[in-house]
Amino acid sequence: MDFSIYLPIAGCSLNIFLLVGLGSLVGFLSGLFGVGGGFLLTPLLIMIGVPPTVAAASDSNQIVAASASGTYAHARAGSVDFKMGILLLVGGIAGGSVGV
Repeated sequence: MDFSIYLPIAGCSLNIFLLVGLGSLVGFLSGLFGVGGGFLLTPLLIMIGVPPTVAAASDSNQIVAASASGTYAHARAGSVDFKMGILLLVGGIAGGSVGV
């Protein structure tokens, strides 16, 4: 049974379990250390054959998911300052828009 999936924008076929595994590993490390996973996931995607621009853009999806689940877990523990988070979000959107 073939567990690969063709990714038309990346222009390559990759194993589904490899992608899920990379996302899980990077999500775990992001949650553990409280960092964005882009600096980990982008090089890993490039190493498995994803073009650099596609890797950088696509790992943003993983970062959003890992950040949302991390925020949820910390919010349940009462350790999220939402006022500061909203201000950081506004700055991040502005900086990200200019930086792309």
